[in-house]
Amino acid sequence: MHKPLRIPDKAYARRRKQLMRMAGDDAIAILPAAPERIRSRDTHYPYRQDSDLLYLTGFPEPEAVLVLVPGRKHGEVILFCRERDPEREGWDGPRHGPEGAVEAFGLDDAYPITDLDDILPGLLEGRSRVYYHFGRDQEFDLKLIGWLNRVRAMVRQGAQPPHEFLELGHLLDELRLFKDRDELRLMQRAADISVLAHETAMLAARPGIHEYQLQAEVERVFRAHDAEPAYSSIVGAGGNACVLHYRANAAQAKDGDLVLIDAGAEYRGYAADITRTFPVNGRFSKEQRALHDLVGQAQAAALAQARPGIPYEAGHVAAVETLTEGLLRLGLLKGRLEKHLADGTYRRFYRHKTGHWLGLDVHDVGEYRFDGESRLLEPGMVFTVEPGVYVSPDDTTVDAKWRGIGIRTEDDVLVTRDEPQVLTDALARSADEIEALMASRG
Repeated sequence: MHKPLRIPDKAYARRRKQLMRMAGDDAIAILPAAPERIRSRDTHYPYRQDSDLLYLTGFPEPEAVLVLVPGRKHGEVILFCRERDPEREGWDGPRHGPEGAVEAFGLDDAYPITDLDDILPGLLEGRSRVYYHFGRDQEFDLKLIGWLNRVRAMVRQGAQPPHEFLELGHLLDELRLFKDRDELRLMQRAADISVLAHETAMLAARPGIHEYQLQAEVERVFRAHDAEPAYSSIVGAGGNACVLHYRANAAQAKDGDLVLIDAGAEYRGYAADITRTFPVNGRFSKEQRALHDLVGQAQAAALAQARPGIPYEAGHVAAVETLTEGLLRLGLLKGRLEKHLADGTYRRFYRHKTGHWLGLDVHDVGEYRFDGESRLLEPGMVFTVEPGVYVSPDDTTVDAKWRGIGIRTEDDVLVTRDEPQVLTDALARSADEIEALMASRG
């Protein structure tokens, strides 16, 4: 697993060409890098590049702007970035600089970021449409308005300012939704590292262990394989598993507790997202197993819908029906299945959707619906399938034996022309598989 993987330069060039073809010859697309963010006082959060800029260039530095100018004779792909600066580089590490960036990233041209003010109005002039993520970065929005105003002020001299402003996401999100072969290699690597991390945590689990100790096991594996957490790892023991975005990870797991771990690695920008729920002592109780099996059945029902031509929403509908049926059978709900489905009363035990798109962002871009209808699945889409059941510790409407049990099982799924491909399939999933893995702890 140690051979590094990367997206080849020609793949980035192909993506840029595709976007420019969709935007059309009289358009311009402007993509600023993600800003650096302060964690406290003068320390920063680890830098993570804007996913769209990453998708189109692979360029990792802050203080940069990518400008795509389709059909421009003097070059269509222009990057503004920081100049080389030996003094700063001694503190913060090497920079590519404009010359280095052109060479390393296959661009047509690059300029110092300090020249943006002088050059960008000239690139906007004569273009009729501007594609940009409006409202995402207020500071940059104001700069863009300033540049547009400078072009407008030149109208009497014959300048032609853009007159249409379009959301870049309309074009780019659809491109990013369909993963190519190179992306799938990186996503499989992220999945493989995440599988190993979850196995490591299961093997380390013992009654009395703290949630943060299990988090440390998981994240050590990520770093050991040149990855990092794709999001804040969730490790919830006992009733904490019923908190969907539990963050504290500070409690101690008691004998008889289940532990829910929702954690995924990010490798070269691409995320995995896995959840498993296991008994800290290695054996499920009767009630824990009954609910764990039910979540497994709901996941299988959703997975059966992960085929081309089937509405995305069908997986959620199948999971909800299976879960509600099971909750009635086990006595946590009472009454008629149809009524519970119609009234949504099952939401007391299952509050979230059954998945989301996955890629450069954990909750990746892409429309789920068109004109109010759920979109149809197509090969190349990757999403999570993650049903769950959460019985609040203080829910007095159910028998005490069920209270405080929270279970989610989540896998990453690629839609193919045929059977869905589960990228995270190597990880123990059923109660029997989890118990067998944990029995090997010795």
